[in-house]
Amino acid sequence: MKVSLFITCLADVFYPGVGKDTVEVLERLGCEVDFPEKQTCCGQPAFNSGYHKDTKKVAKHTIETFSHSDYVVLPSGSCASMIHEYHELLKDEPEWQTRAKALSEKTYEFTQFLVHVLKVEKVDAKLDANATYHTSCHMTRLLKEKEAPLRLLENVEGLNLETLPNREACCGFGGTFSVKMAQISEQMVDEKVRHIEDTKAEVLIGADCGCLMNIGGRIERKGKPVKVMHIAQVLNSRA
Repeated sequence: MKVSLFITCLADVFYPGVGKDTVEVLERLGCEVDFPEKQTCCGQPAFNSGYHKDTKKVAKHTIETFSHSDYVVLPSGSCASMIHEYHELLKDEPEWQTRAKALSEKTYEFTQFLVHVLKVEKVDAKLDANATYHTSCHMTRLLKEKEAPLRLLENVEGLNLETLPNREACCGFGGTFSVKMAQISEQMVDEKVRHIEDTKAEVLIGADCGCLMNIGGRIERKGKPVKVMHIAQVLNSRA
């Protein structure tokens, strides 16, 4: 099965290891992975800020860049959900809307692809740790994907997964929200950190780098002994 990796901005700049782990898991499961070098941002920051005309240019570029791909896989529910918005963004341009729908139909968040396309729930990962999982907003509310990450984590050898209290509450990142509404964002992430502490977890797992960067930064500032890991890193762990 041929898969194109959409690395996402945050993974590319801040978490390149997440991209590496994503590729290694896919290859271990028999996928042939390529990386279209012309890819750019998915356009979500501009879209959420109201710059829809500029976002259309980015969307069209992305559609062109991945036109050859059989499947497109992203280690981010947030960016995947943006690609699924392209058809609405381009609704006034029928030809581009058709192409946008074609792209959305073959675009999957990483865990979605493993569970729903490859039909895999056990990837022979091993991680001896007491952990908890944060469900990101875009993945659960826009992609409507709640089960795939948990199915995969339940099959990681040695991993004890504690339920995070109020886990579907936003961590306070929200892209520009954390800048424009910094005080509210701070209160939200502090609440999230308190809930993580309640679980006694050694590891916080998530599927979106934005959430992990926000929560991880707060954990570090507060000096809490909790390691933050993207789910791709967990699924590529072997010890």
